[in-house]
Amino acid sequence: MKREERLAQVLEIVHAKGSVAVEEVAADVKVSAATIRRDFDTLAKRQLVSRTHGGAVSTGNSIGLPIKYRTAKADSVKQLIAQEAVKYVERYQVIGMNGGTTTTEVARAIAVDPKFSPLEEQRPALTVVTNAVNIASELTVRHQIKIMVTGGVARPQSYELTGPYAEEVLNQVNIDITFLGVEALSPERGAGAIHEDEARVNKQLAARAERVIVVTDSSKFTKRAFANIVPLADIDLVITDSGIPSNFIDLFRDLEVELVIV
Repeated sequence: MKREERLAQVLEIVHAKGSVAVEEVAADVKVSAATIRRDFDTLAKRQLVSRTHGGAVSTGNSIGLPIKYRTAKADSVKQLIAQEAVKYVERYQVIGMNGGTTTTEVARAIAVDPKFSPLEEQRPALTVVTNAVNIASELTVRHQIKIMVTGGVARPQSYELTGPYAEEVLNQVNIDITFLGVEALSPERGAGAIHEDEARVNKQLAARAERVIVVTDSSKFTKRAFANIVPLADIDLVITDSGIPSNFIDLFRDLEVELVIV
């Protein structure tokens, strides 16, 4: 395991438990206690944990971890979701994407899909509209894909641009499909985000689209988020994994929301 991957795993353990001892994390990660002490020191310098005698505690800065620190326990699941999502994209469409680990995987799947390979033509194979600077960075090197990045203020937790500049840009565009990553999905509140400014921009990405596809692993069905993005009835398709609670399957059927389980 690479060092940054281990740091991400250690940070998620601290974030999940709130307070941990060196020995228990060492046992979970299967490395020496000395290694975990050094990891705690590194994370403390980055102000992501606070050191205690013999351990570490989560800090407020651990909430909404930056993408690079999310180990994405279900990385393989997110990749399967992304591979399924690309099936709904056609050449020459305009695709909207917000930030997040799953939408980042969708962007990566699009980048390598042969149906978007370069041809001898002036027209881009695909146009991607995004407020996520990491997604824009990964796709910019793909010359067959036109990238439109919203303006706004970058949030380090998600790499998303938010604020009135982002919203103004989105007012001017039309999108065929928006792939929406979410922090939570609930029957009462629909799709949600932790931060209200992100939710506003994500809501607009959805509003400008002909079709809204939520891409999320099943863990988000048991979570709650501070800000609402869109109600379930405004979602056209949900792509998730087999861990989805059965009550959601019935609910989506009642709301005529298409569901694909990978």
